[in-house]
Amino acid sequence: MALSLYDVSIPGYVNMLKTLTALLEKAEAHAKASGVDPQTYLAARIAPDMHPLTNQIQLASDAAKGGAARLAGIAPPSMPDTETTWAEVKDRVARTLAFVQSVDRAAIDGGDENRIIELKTPNQTFTFTARDFVLQFSLPNFHFHVVMAYALLRQQGVPLGKLDFLTGGGQRLQAA
Repeated sequence: MALSLYDVSIPGYVNMLKTLTALLEKAEAHAKASGVDPQTYLAARIAPDMHPLTNQIQLASDAAKGGAARLAGIAPPSMPDTETTWAEVKDRVARTLAFVQSVDRAAIDGGDENRIIELKTPNQTFTFTARDFVLQFSLPNFHFHVVMAYALLRQQGVPLGKLDFLTGGGQRLQAA
């Protein structure tokens, strides 16, 4: 059974955006139960030169919406990195999820998986086939930032475990 570009991308983005939402909800509940303002978590970073939690969430959002849009050949929605509150970062994830869920399967699967996708950064341009873009760049980059958000929340004392990451998006693991 062949997997399409849609199948290997959109469900993964959706699932991990739902997981990120669940992690943020659990962090908010923990903060309130501990008498802490969840807002304090937004500045958390593991190392001085690392992006804080707010930026990790923004970068995860950018990776998901940018990945989905590039695969579909459409422009991603503009989401300037202006979030400064807990409510704003949660809303950013919700808006990203809504966009990714709206991307048309036919727009992604209707093209050649070997079509070229260029990713321009301030320092260079990366050139990928659509297949390599999703498998070698987009999904790993997206997962990196979701994992960093998880690690930062864990560092702040939020009681998260591996199953929160694996099943936070609502997927069910079943033993064989």
